[in-house]
Amino acid sequence: MRIRSLGVIRDARLPLGPGLTVITGETGAGKTMVVTGLGLLMGERADAGAVRAGEDAAVVEGRLSVAGDGPVAERVREAGGEVEDEELLLVRTLAATGRSRAHVGGRGAPVGVLAELSEHLIAVHGQTDQLRLRSGVQQLRVLDGFAADAVATDLASYREVHARWRAVAAEHEHVVTHAAERAREADLLRLGLEEVERADPQPGEDAALREESERLVNVEVLRAAAAAAHEALTGEAAGAETGDGAEGADARVEAARRALEQGAAHDPALAALAGRAGEIAYLLADLSTDVAAYAGSVEADPLRLAAVQERRAQLTALVRRYADEPAEGVAGVLAWSQRAAARLLELDDDGRLGALAAQREELEQQLRALAARLTSARTAAAAQLEERVAAELAALAMPSAHVQVAVRTSTDLGPAGCDSVELLLSAHSGAAPRPLARGASGGELSRVMLALEVVLAGADPVPTMVFDEVDAGVGGRAAVEIGRRLARLARSTQVLVVTHLAQVAAFADTHLTVVKTDDGSVTESGVVPLDDAGRVEELARMLSGRGSGTARAHAEELLRSSRAEAVQAERAPARTPATGRGRSARPPRSPGARVRRSSPATGTTGG
Repeated sequence: MRIRSLGVIRDARLPLGPGLTVITGETGAGKTMVVTGLGLLMGERADAGAVRAGEDAAVVEGRLSVAGDGPVAERVREAGGEVEDEELLLVRTLAATGRSRAHVGGRGAPVGVLAELSEHLIAVHGQTDQLRLRSGVQQLRVLDGFAADAVATDLASYREVHARWRAVAAEHEHVVTHAAERAREADLLRLGLEEVERADPQPGEDAALREESERLVNVEVLRAAAAAAHEALTGEAAGAETGDGAEGADARVEAARRALEQGAAHDPALAALAGRAGEIAYLLADLSTDVAAYAGSVEADPLRLAAVQERRAQLTALVRRYADEPAEGVAGVLAWSQRAAARLLELDDDGRLGALAAQREELEQQLRALAARLTSARTAAAAQLEERVAAELAALAMPSAHVQVAVRTSTDLGPAGCDSVELLLSAHSGAAPRPLARGASGGELSRVMLALEVVLAGADPVPTMVFDEVDAGVGGRAAVEIGRRLARLARSTQVLVVTHLAQVAAFADTHLTVVKTDDGSVTESGVVPLDDAGRVEELARMLSGRGSGTARAHAEELLRSSRAEAVQAERAPARTPATGRGRSARPPRSPGARVRRSSPATGTTGG
């Protein structure tokens, strides 16, 4: 990690490696700025007042090792960034004006993306930070991880059945919802079919009624037209007695036929024409007869006209309701009735709803049985976790503190069972259990979280953990125990610790000190990695405030003791959470991320 222009730090590089890294230095040297820089890198809210005086912006860069196929890399790619050779570059820039920018994998991104990634990257435990185990979902997941095989098999089965149960329940609800819709649709279809059946429209009936209505409405016009035609054909008014009237068309055609017949003996052509004239005479006679009959049939009938108009209105209403297009008329109504009858057959209940309900009930019974087993296993694991944490707290000078793992069961079938988990803390005897974040002071809370992290190591791994002032308010043997437990935690997780105690710093795999210079005008700090001789001097300073011979001897003794414990720990297998089975002292790296070890370049106090 590199920090520039943040607080008293002008430009500092932190060579962070695996295991336990401690950061020490005199008060005011800028150790807190290291934690502040990590917080900025992890998307925490930025304070423009942290920008170094006289500078335009503060910049924090971090290079982390991440799995190329893990959730961190996937989220980075979604944000448009890249993970190259399993390395991720994060940059946070804080302007003196208050504006903040973030770059993820070489691409600009919202600061919120850093916060999302931080959940998989780093857990910070300090005086004022948010707890890693702040939500009930996280606490339940941690307890399940601690319980290990006692919960894992049943939990996997539960989740599989739960997924099937939710799918069946959703399908059942869908069918129920649509069953109501289907019932409403069927009722509407039945009403429509009953209406059509009562009306009983016939094919072509609407056209026939339209023609009849037209005749009845125009009866006088039709009668006058027939009379005029008959008179033109016969020379007499339709219905009148035969008498001397004007010569009609039939008489003139007959005269023409006779004239042609007279010359037919002399020319066959005239004979043919005479025959055609005879045919016309017959046609005219038939036509005049039909016209006369039509004239006699046309009568005014108000009652029939009213009936025809009423029937047409009834058919028009049917067409408007059921035909796809008004132009289709009664034919469209009859086509709809055929489709509606077929749809009613489809809407009949086929027993699917009952089958789904039975399947859902069977799956729910399986879930209840698995949930009961999970509750039993979690309750037993919670008791073990409480016992293990109590032993750790006693060694950390908090013998009266008690962490309660409350497992509460409801009837709700959640994605992980019916249980919810809450970690409660009684900081001293007689104190009522309270949620972790409100149950202790800052220093006590850091030690409680250290105890929890040590016990939970491997159950809910985070690649990097940071403890700020975890040793506040303790000393002597309790300080040694804090260092010992940090070293134990660092066997499976990269751990960064800001400390004032030599007993803690002595357990470090990497020891960094923040060096402060003050020339009267500009204050600068740099981060320097210490070799063995430098560690002795720094530990001696931390023990006595000055590098006396006695302090150096004590510092050397602390280093020898911590290294001897480290060698012994490397030879002895560690114990896994809850089960107690052995595991290697240096397990494979977590699939999340850890701050990459940089080259052993020293920090600078200049530009």
